[in-house]
Amino acid sequence: MSAIRLLVLGAVRQHGRAHGYQVRNDLEYWGAHEWSNAKPGSIYHALKQMAKQGLLRAHETAPSTAGGPPRTEYEITDRGTEEYFALLRRALTAHDQKPDGLTAALGFIVDLPREEAVALLRQRVANLERWRATVTGEYLPGEGAEQLGHIGEIMNLWLHQADAGAAWTRGLIERVESGAYAFAGEGAPFVGVLADGRENPYATGSPHPGDRD
Repeated sequence: MSAIRLLVLGAVRQHGRAHGYQVRNDLEYWGAHEWSNAKPGSIYHALKQMAKQGLLRAHETAPSTAGGPPRTEYEITDRGTEEYFALLRRALTAHDQKPDGLTAALGFIVDLPREEAVALLRQRVANLERWRATVTGEYLPGEGAEQLGHIGEIMNLWLHQADAGAAWTRGLIERVESGAYAFAGEGAPFVGVLADGRENPYATGSPHPGDRD
């Protein structure tokens, strides 16, 4: 799964309507340009592509009163909302994805009801346990990974990743079940976007032609 689609849909959804530079600013505020492929070019490309696919609705806006150029604002559609939650659920349960997929999903996990979030995280543990059993049952010789030479360290890596991932997920489940964080339907959500006019301390400051769209 490409994390950029989840990130862009989630950022637009949080604003209601947002132009491309606002989405870029949010993702840089979250540090997504450091831990994912959310670079300016990929952000602006994703916005345009998802608008073509009917996941976002593009609105042409008038030039700003300060004399700035008109921008295209994007709004998530019903189809886009369905895609957003499908991507979110997949990222929370899949064990075989790049780290940026899970990282992006954690940023939006509170958009789900608490009970569903717990159920998805439990499914993640089950998937990790199933993967671990596959490694030990099909890849590891009975005498241990060392019998495969240095290639056996690949299997050792997989086992450690499965164990660490399951332990971390169980800890998160415990915190969520204990009442941590405000999930969907539980009151005012955590505000994870910059207020209008507030300077982004994590912005890269690198200009891109899409900033003007």
